[in-house]
Amino acid sequence: MKAIIIDDEKRARRILNTLVVQECTEITTILEADNLMDGVDLIKKENPEIVFLDIQMPNHSGLQILNFFKNEPITFQIIFTTAYGQYAIEALKMAAVDYLLKPIDVDELKLAVVKATAKMDDETIKEKLTNLEYNYQQLALNKIALEVPKGIKFISHEEILYFEADGAYTKVFLQNGKTELICKMLKHFVEQLSNKPLFYKPHRSYLINIKYMSEVIKKDGLQVIMTNNKSVPISRERKENFLAMINNVF
Repeated sequence: MKAIIIDDEKRARRILNTLVVQECTEITTILEADNLMDGVDLIKKENPEIVFLDIQMPNHSGLQILNFFKNEPITFQIIFTTAYGQYAIEALKMAAVDYLLKPIDVDELKLAVVKATAKMDDETIKEKLTNLEYNYQQLALNKIALEVPKGIKFISHEEILYFEADGAYTKVFLQNGKTELICKMLKHFVEQLSNKPLFYKPHRSYLINIKYMSEVIKKDGLQVIMTNNKSVPISRERKENFLAMINNVF
């Protein structure tokens, strides 16, 4: 089996190359490139089964690889490599794409190669890459615009505890204890944040940031206690979905 390592850091390429040689004997040929464009040329010439692709590189991010295969099939599996980055990791998980954190752990490397080998006939890689690039861009922004009377406030998703419907308005409760009253219905924010895994709608009147749940209690059905001690009800029709979300995320 043939693999290509694409990484702008020579030391990172050398370390990964050594680990692959030592631990992944099913890979018999390893080639290298120090930038995405040279890496793409090498892929098209050598037809590897696996590509180890760094995300953060000068000139072209590894996430842009799909741009060079618009009208061509992708016949290889990609294992992204990245130093720890909040948005990168979350985006990779959301797109169900395999990745390795630097410094690379040997056991994780072996597992990633086994998984990639098992997926050789998986033809969904283009769809996953499209989702990955979109998710990464959205997560990197990580802010929402709130139209307040004096203008527009740009608030980080991390600052929001939950949204609460108030007729034709929505109250936005923030981590700093402040509350903003926005002249938009809750539906507006539900639709805007529908692709954000941080937010969940447990009830028709609430949209919560699951990061700030402190406990779930059995009282009049189920209720979520937020970190500011606010009790948010879980509607009966959402109960099973909510418990499934808890199992998947936590």
